[in-house]
Amino acid sequence: MSRYFGHITKSWGILLGGLLLLVATSQLLRFRLDLTDDKRYSLHPATEEVLAQLETPLHVEILLVGDQLPGGMRRLQKSIEETVRTFNAYSSEKITFSYFDPLSLPAEEQQEFVVQLADYGINPTNLMVNQNAGQKSQLIFPGILVYNEEFETGALVLKGEEGMSQEQILNQSIENLEFELSNAIRKLSQPSSAAIAMLIGHGEMAEDDGYGLVEALDGDFEIFKVPLEQARTVEDLINFQIIFIQGPRESYTEREVYLLDQYVMRGGNLVILSDGVAVDINQAGGEGTLAMPFENGLENLLFKYGVRINKDLIQDLNFGYFPVMGGNFGNQEQLVPLPWPFYIQASRMQQHPITKGLDVVYMRFVSSLDTVLAQGIRKTPLLFSSDFARILPAPARVAFRDMQEEPDVDQFATRNLPLAYLLEGDFTSLFKNRFIPEEFAKENFKENGSGKVVVIGDGEVFQSQKDPVSGGMLTLGDDPFNQLVFANKLFLRNLSQYLINPEGIIASRNKAFQIRPLNKVKVAQQKSFWQTINVLVPVLILLIAGGLISTWRVRKFSKKTI
Repeated sequence: MSRYFGHITKSWGILLGGLLLLVATSQLLRFRLDLTDDKRYSLHPATEEVLAQLETPLHVEILLVGDQLPGGMRRLQKSIEETVRTFNAYSSEKITFSYFDPLSLPAEEQQEFVVQLADYGINPTNLMVNQNAGQKSQLIFPGILVYNEEFETGALVLKGEEGMSQEQILNQSIENLEFELSNAIRKLSQPSSAAIAMLIGHGEMAEDDGYGLVEALDGDFEIFKVPLEQARTVEDLINFQIIFIQGPRESYTEREVYLLDQYVMRGGNLVILSDGVAVDINQAGGEGTLAMPFENGLENLLFKYGVRINKDLIQDLNFGYFPVMGGNFGNQEQLVPLPWPFYIQASRMQQHPITKGLDVVYMRFVSSLDTVLAQGIRKTPLLFSSDFARILPAPARVAFRDMQEEPDVDQFATRNLPLAYLLEGDFTSLFKNRFIPEEFAKENFKENGSGKVVVIGDGEVFQSQKDPVSGGMLTLGDDPFNQLVFANKLFLRNLSQYLINPEGIIASRNKAFQIRPLNKVKVAQQKSFWQTINVLVPVLILLIAGGLISTWRVRKFSKKTI
């Protein structure tokens, strides 16, 4: 008997020692194995780098709470928690989380807090939840707050494209959780010092004087207004990570085009927002006006890079509205929202880190884009028109009175017109095999380079609109006449991050999780079979294992007795 107890004690000692050794080893060697097919619990190297450089602990408040959240929202809630736990496993500092319901605050504090959340883009969503007595509405805040001892930031986590099903929006939101959380952490721990230039001197940014772009990127980048005519050499521009040209109204000179060309040849990022025609919307009443072809001196440069902005206008039945006077009510003039096909609500997006999961982008008086042969350039369309669009060549009539009748759908037969292009690759200079401007030294001329260029056929896509009541500028994407907030600001932010560092955390937006819905027909047909398997097989396994162990013990101890 003593030998038996000694054997038991020895076995337990070995087991306990092994456990202690395993615990000690786990403290010294930290590792994780992601065995999922779509690498659901793996992080992009850029995200790991951000987490490795954390210097202070962080806390994440998950605002998506509720007593009776639908299954999809519970899945998103659980995914946020899992993402935070994964970040904590990779982080050099502790990252904790908690849940917080903004509606739990006292009434006097609640409104102020909701306004603060709106500054981070976190707007409430009204859900219908099932109850025994029927349905009721429930207000939720699908966002997160991230803060350290000094600062706080936030992010909306429920995002999707127009036309997506609820399941697709939820799945895409879960795919983008890594980017949203890592981007919020980056804002707190690694304030960007990247410099961005907005060119002035040619009638650019006529509507808002650059307010929309500055307001959207302030805090993430340093932004400067730069008169291009004062630049003496390309070295005056090369320190800017991005140069924006927004809706020029005057033509660029040859020396200015040369500077822009050489900026791209030296790895610069150039964003050109340009109209193909000139339109005076103030003349659209009465008999209307004509949109006339417009030259800004950048046509040859863009053609060399592989894109042409056409001298036309796009009309789309997925349109916005323009306010016009619709008579008087008493002694007050009434503004009436007029359907305006020249204002496009672009909701078709390329599955690219810049535009994936992006909501509607609002564009006004857009010209079509064509691609031309350019060796070594990869051209990626980012935004598209709807399935019901048409092109009006210049001179194109622009008149409010034309909208008094319902448009003929048969005339809007063009679909998926590209509205924006991203150009990447090996660029060839416009001035190769040509005379360069005399004031520049030939030995500094570069024939080839690998910058990036973005071309959009709308000069106002990143310009803010005015508040019709106060006359002040609204935030980028806020449209008072459609009473919507469009995704122009988010489009600009994603675009800027990608151009500066395409392999940075913006690349984590490429992550894709496969939706694996159950086959309802198979479930109905094979329900009884799998229920039987799940009930009987574990019992049989236990009986067989018990029988084998019992037989082994009988044989072992019967031999010792003999």
